[in-house]
Amino acid sequence: KTHAEKMRDAIEAVGAYRDAVGDEVDLCIEIHRQLTPSESITLARGIEPYHPYFYEDPILPDNFDAMALVANNISIPIATGENEYTRYGFRDMINARAVDILQPDALVLGGITEFMKVAALAQANDLDVAPHGAQEVHIHLVAAIPNGLILEYYRDSVNPMYGKVWEHELTIEDGYVYAPDLPGLGLIPKWDTLEPYRVG
Repeated sequence: KTHAEKMRDAIEAVGAYRDAVGDEVDLCIEIHRQLTPSESITLARGIEPYHPYFYEDPILPDNFDAMALVANNISIPIATGENEYTRYGFRDMINARAVDILQPDALVLGGITEFMKVAALAQANDLDVAPHGAQEVHIHLVAAIPNGLILEYYRDSVNPMYGKVWEHELTIEDGYVYAPDLPGLGLIPKWDTLEPYRVG
């Protein structure tokens, strides 16, 4: 297919998703850093009528100036940050006006303390945080910050280790995930089901 045909197919696919779920469900569109800035702008403008909640990683995230160019030419909020390793990178991303929703990952950043610094930096700039990955850790962090937006949640149908790692799995009830009422992070390993994966 030609580039124009692929772009048209992508726009039609988002329209089909919107038709399938109706207007009461938020669509988060992730591009996985596959497009150039101009392609990102073209695609975003094509899907704007379907009101996506956010547009995640449309281009390579390290080029903050290019991401800002995209952000300044579309109406859909840009979400990025899952591959940013430092608070300084988030600072520069914010200063470039390249992001609307920050997606820090405490496991990538080096821990909860660093995550909380990024969340405070986001709050100081009136930006929301939608953490990436590790739902068992991030449920606590989203609940602990005033600018926590949503939690990325991997259910059993997309996580082959669901129910095998922790004694208490997070579950969705009426569209919400609740932090466990247990000490610390509430993470108790299931040693019996983890035994086959022991490497030392």
